[in-house]
Amino acid sequence: MYYIGVIGAADCTPEVYRLAEEVGREVAKKGAVLLCGGRGGVMEAASLGVSQEGGVAIGILPGIDRREENPYLTYSIVTGLNDARNAIIARSSHGIIAVCGGYGTLSEIGLALKAGVPVVGLKTWDIKNPRGENIIPLAKQAEEAVEMILSLAGEGRVGNGDAG
Repeated sequence: MYYIGVIGAADCTPEVYRLAEEVGREVAKKGAVLLCGGRGGVMEAASLGVSQEGGVAIGILPGIDRREENPYLTYSIVTGLNDARNAIIARSSHGIIAVCGGYGTLSEIGLALKAGVPVVGLKTWDIKNPRGENIIPLAKQAEEAVEMILSLAGEGRVGNGDAG
């Protein structure tokens, strides 16, 4: 079983919310578990999409109060780690899909890549190396992003063990 992290801003536009919801539905349809930061925006939308398909959504919360979780999580884990919880999401995921997002999302992308966890972007940071090459592949739609990340995770480009 694959654990797919979906990361993005806690506040987002209705268009990005719908996109993240679609990503969540696709994650659940593929039988993967969703990991996210557990709060609003992209995290809530992806959790909603997972719940619509009967899947599992786990939220890694920054604080110590479960009342900050979004209502669509299957399980939540309180950490008291604030932004440091990003490392838990990065290390616990077989692959990460970044949907839009700000600097918190950028930090999660960096942590995942450093750990050898593949990342796919969807309307997010277009990061290039000094040679001008994309560091993360960019998808155009939700289904493509999920297929890409599952393929990359299946190639063994994973920093956290088997998906079994």
